[in-house]
Amino acid sequence: MAAETIAPLLTPYKMGNFHLSHRIVLAPLTRQRSYKNVPQPHAILYYSQRTTKGGLLIAEATGVSDTAQGYPDTPGIWTKEQVEAWKPIVDAVHAKGGIFFCQIWHAGRVSNYGFQPNGEAPISCTDKSLTPQIRANGIDVAGFSTPRRLGIEEIPLVVNDFRIAARNAMEAGFDGVEIHGAHGYLVDQFMKDQVNDRTDKYGGSLENRCRFALEVVEAIVDEIGADKVGIRLSPFADYMESADSNPEALGLYMAESLNKYKILYCHMVEPRMKTVGEKFETPHSLLPMRKAFNGTFMVAGGYDREDGNKAIATNYADLVVYGRLFLANPDLPRRFELDAPLNKYNRDTFYISDPVLGYTDYPFLETTE
Repeated sequence: MAAETIAPLLTPYKMGNFHLSHRIVLAPLTRQRSYKNVPQPHAILYYSQRTTKGGLLIAEATGVSDTAQGYPDTPGIWTKEQVEAWKPIVDAVHAKGGIFFCQIWHAGRVSNYGFQPNGEAPISCTDKSLTPQIRANGIDVAGFSTPRRLGIEEIPLVVNDFRIAARNAMEAGFDGVEIHGAHGYLVDQFMKDQVNDRTDKYGGSLENRCRFALEVVEAIVDEIGADKVGIRLSPFADYMESADSNPEALGLYMAESLNKYKILYCHMVEPRMKTVGEKFETPHSLLPMRKAFNGTFMVAGGYDREDGNKAIATNYADLVVYGRLFLANPDLPRRFELDAPLNKYNRDTFYISDPVLGYTDYPFLETTE
């Protein structure tokens, strides 16, 4: 029998200074099990289960400050206690030869008084409210408090929160950071013209709307080095009422602008994932952004084994990011290699606070030959 060709997803890749053994990336996945915003010991097992030697993992969205939260029990990285709590988790990933980036995040207006210091209003680029929405778990209705529009003199302070969070991530031992610029959270709120209604230098034109995002990029690059910085963007998404009237122009402008800072990677969400749920048919493509961006380009959004392999084989992307499948299959790279059957994910346990159920109890393939 002729030697089988290696599936494109399982070929090695050099991402800047990092030598990846395959192209399957763990997506940043909110799991809401970091009690009181402090990462917990059960995360050690969760992340190490999903680690392979030379595999890239992106940690769940991690708050940059005490104003960044919008969901219960999401981790932060603004206090010494949080930094210390991350260390054993990062160490466990490194012990298995994995590469680990921390996604740093600010929810902006996707929050309410209950998550804010002293019960204050959430901050945003705008004072427009979000309508109450069914949470991603399909059960709870999330109520959002009317946000407070940031004054122009306050914006550098928020940029600085991102910078300090990046420094803290390096202190915790992470290999780099991913700026969360997607899915209707603070950075995305500034970029999208359906949210941003400012009339100062942070609003109006495409250039002005992207200013905040690029200031965050620049501050972090200056702090930890461009070779350790990535960003996640979702120009086509309308998650949390954050659509843009010209997503192609937005995605392309960001891809080109990011080249100036020489950051390591750009991680984009497919147009077919317009909402957080299932994928739908669309004529739009990330290819123009792929061609415009000089660094590593990774894609996410409803990928399976077949179209992930195709994305690599056709040079549509360098890396493919998997969320739900990787959550349910801690040994996803191995299963893809063998074309083995996959565990089904259980949406009902995505966001519960149980430290085991739906978290570290998904089975591995039998190791018996």
